[in-house]
Amino acid sequence: MRIGLAAAVVAATLATLDRLGAPAPLQAVVPVAAAGDAADGERKILYYRNPMGLPDTSPVPKKDSMGMDYIPVYEGEGPDDSGAVAVSPARMQTLGVRTARAEPVVIDAAVRVVGRIEVNERAIHDVAPRFGGWIERLYVDATGDPVRRGQPLFSVYSPELVSAKKELAIAERLSRAAAGGDDSARDGARRLADAAGERLRNWQLPANARTRGDQIVFSAPSGGVVLDKKAVAGMRFQAGETIYRIADLSRVWVIAEVYEQALARVAPGQRAVVLIDAYPERRFDAEVTYLYPTLNAPTRTTPVRLELDNREGLLRPGMFVHVELAAAGSEPRLAVPLSAVIDQGHRQVVLLAEGEGRFRPQPVRLGIRGREHVEVLDGVSSGDEVVIAANFLIDSESNLKAALASFTEPKAVGPKRYQATGSIDELYVDENIASMNHDPIPDLQWPAMTMEFGMASPTVFDGIAPGDPIRFTFEDRGNGEFVIVEAERQPAKGGSR
Repeated sequence: MRIGLAAAVVAATLATLDRLGAPAPLQAVVPVAAAGDAADGERKILYYRNPMGLPDTSPVPKKDSMGMDYIPVYEGEGPDDSGAVAVSPARMQTLGVRTARAEPVVIDAAVRVVGRIEVNERAIHDVAPRFGGWIERLYVDATGDPVRRGQPLFSVYSPELVSAKKELAIAERLSRAAAGGDDSARDGARRLADAAGERLRNWQLPANARTRGDQIVFSAPSGGVVLDKKAVAGMRFQAGETIYRIADLSRVWVIAEVYEQALARVAPGQRAVVLIDAYPERRFDAEVTYLYPTLNAPTRTTPVRLELDNREGLLRPGMFVHVELAAAGSEPRLAVPLSAVIDQGHRQVVLLAEGEGRFRPQPVRLGIRGREHVEVLDGVSSGDEVVIAANFLIDSESNLKAALASFTEPKAVGPKRYQATGSIDELYVDENIASMNHDPIPDLQWPAMTMEFGMASPTVFDGIAPGDPIRFTFEDRGNGEFVIVEAERQPAKGGSR
């Protein structure tokens, strides 16, 4: 069944390549004996094999049922587990086989992710009075308007604030009037002034708030733009209600989503480049400032924060961006071109060029991937030649050779042998059986006991009597059959032979 499956796969590959006009892998990578090769006698043909990968062979040239020529197998090119193949110089030129050296290079292995521009949360300021009142007049009346620090925003009228200010003024007059009076009047005026002043302090009027009669004018706490404005002239507002939200956009954040498998290659302080669709000709330099400690389970990503200078005002919150994080550094790493690696899913291999047209598949362990190269952690050495073009055709033949090797008859493996010490309990020569008292056998985890063994020959115990201490060797022949093949007498304990 395995042979039939391999043949079907090879047949399908040949048919597909034939439709595409590409050379068939078997014909491409297996050198065919030319007339000159046969005449000069330098290369000895062992046999001819079926072109469809079937296990039948022929000592002479022939064709299969489809009219395809059997392929010659030369001495040293028979199926083997390594899957090494040989390609004639003519075929190498036809297929366009090219190689490159494995060598240390600086890998461009940027982590490429997407993200969005966000407002710098540290530069957001809310204008939210701690007292209620009415908005009398707006000086900044549109969301998105730019403001300067200290610029008037709106004026309010608050009965509570007016009452507290009048109480404070009255208390201060009483305190001055009672300065030369009795102590109780002076203390009462002072307590009233302190209470009114404390109420005003608890409302925390901004330091830059100005008074115009009974109205208070609020000013911008910082420069920036108005992100949100709820104020409308004449509206009533409650204590703690945010009326204006102002943000400084001279420096913005980029929140990028990094996939879980790339997290080990990202760290704070890392340099990055931000690309924006609105400005395709610009590259904005940024720096990773924070790696968030949470993972988004549905997307398997972690947010990463970068900071960008935006004094030009080109970057707007909500913009979609592409981020390239420099992850490999400037240190050279042993690498091969990306095209040299054949990814088989469960393992990755390259084809090593061993000279004279011979190629061998070599499993490798890969590291960082770049745009053109991939780091090789194990499997090749600096200076090794690897195939970077036509490697899939060569690998197809290599896999077939390895598969054919697995169909060959395995070499016979002899039964496993063990050694033990003990003595003969009783011999049954006619049945070729020996009852043995043996000591513990650690290799089989057997304790000391008496059991029956077969004898390889009736003479295996010549010169040995029952009860004599002996060392013997026996074989495990399967199905519970243990046969003694050698035995020799040992010196008795405490004495000599």
